[in-house]
This record gives sequence, C-alpha cells and structure tokens, in this order.
Amino acid sequence: MKNVGGTPAAPAEELATGERSTRNRVARSILDHGPSTVAELAERLGLTQAAVRRHLDALVADDVVAPREQRVYGARTRGRPAKVFALTDCGRDAFDQSYDTLAVDALRWIEQNAGGEAAVAAFARDRIEAQVEAYREAVESAPPERRAEALAKALTGDGYAATARNAPVGQQLCQHHCPVIHVAERYPQLCEAETEIFSRLLGTHVQRLATIAHGDGVCTTVIPHGTAKTQTAAQTPQTTPSASASTAGRNPA
Repeated sequence: MKNVGGTPAAPAEELATGERSTRNRVARSILDHGPSTVAELAERLGLTQAAVRRHLDALVADDVVAPREQRVYGARTRGRPAKVFALTDCGRDAFDQSYDTLAVDALRWIEQNAGGEAAVAAFARDRIEAQVEAYREAVESAPPERRAEALAKALTGDGYAATARNAPVGQQLCQHHCPVIHVAERYPQLCEAETEIFSRLLGTHVQRLATIAHGDGVCTTVIPHGTAKTQTAAQTPQTTPSASASTAGRNPA
C-alpha cells in the first residue's frame, strides 16, 4: 500500500508502537486498580482476554508484572482462586519519580542524630499534617456515608490511586499506589502516621490490614461500621497512636 504524499509507511514500526502503548495501558490499569485478573483487565480496557494475556506475557518477561494467587478474605468459594497480576518493584519504579535514596538518607540521619525512631515518627506525623487540610475539606464536605469515598478521591489527587468500597464489616479504603514506597519499606512510621490521620479525618477507629511497603498488592484500611464518633474531623484532637495505627505498615497477618 502506498503512502501518498509522504515517506513510505513503516507498518512494523507502527505496530510495535501500538503494542507498547497498549502494554503501557495494561500496566497503568494494574497500577490504578491493584492486582487484577485477565478478565478484569479485559473489561476495563475493552480488549479481548487473549490480547490481554499476550501483553501480560510480555510484561512478565520484562519483569514489569508478576502472576500470583489471588488472596481471598473471608469464606472461600468453590474452585481455585483466579490468578492475578501485580506490578513488580521494577514495574512500580517505572511510575515513580521521587528521590527515594535521598529521602531514606535524610531519615537515616534524623534517626541517628536527632532522636532515633521517635524523631522519625515525629517527622512522619508532621509531613502528613501538611496534607491534612485539603483532605479534611474533602471529607467534611461529604455526607457521613460518603466520607471514605471523598478521602479516596483526595488521596488519588496526591498520587495514591485510592478507592473506597463497601465490605462486610464496614468499608475498605484501598490505595493501589504508594509514591513513597521505597522509603516506607525502610520506615513504616510513614504508614503509621497516615493511618492515624485517616482515623482523625473519618472520626472513627480504623485498622490497616495490608500495605504495599510490607509486600502486599494494595494498602488496605478497614473502616468498621457503627464506630463513628460524633465530633467532626476538625474537632477531633490529635492523640497518641491507637493500637490499630501502631501496627500500620506491619502486616498483622
């Protein structure tokens, strides 16, 4: 086929570019939604399952994603759990543009020269406090039953790709991406301070079940039914870490 009025077309190159673009969409979908099955990816991206498998094979070969058994919470149903595909550290690094090494070095210096773990925890709380106002406005402008969703949207604006969904015991706040993953792996105080803030903003006890920093596919925080406090987030005093917050970043399983 002639390319009228221009240089000859390069169909092989165009095909390769299209393949890379679709492959990037697959990886981005996993980043935004967490570990996903072939069927879930196909539905989200409007592709056939065969096409998704082909792209996943290439991403697995490039160490961008890795297959794993789907974790099942609660009672298991019959049959083998569907296989899910999650981003590897290499895959997450492709989306990260933070100065991880510098941040870890700075926190190490604080830990060694300015008060140990307590100083790191104080830094982590101060860091998240700087973000609280925007989160508080989003949460308090929503009705009580939509506050977890409002917080998820605010977190997504800061790069956490967060969602909220109903669960048998309440709601689950899921963060599918962590912009400071490599720092949080070394200093779980960042996760703990974040969990404390979630509790204050939502006016209720929360429990962190899993974190990306601990090796889980998603940071998962449970907001139980029927434990909301009467005061608003603005009225809730800052307290010492609760039992649930103190285990954040350290998967209790």
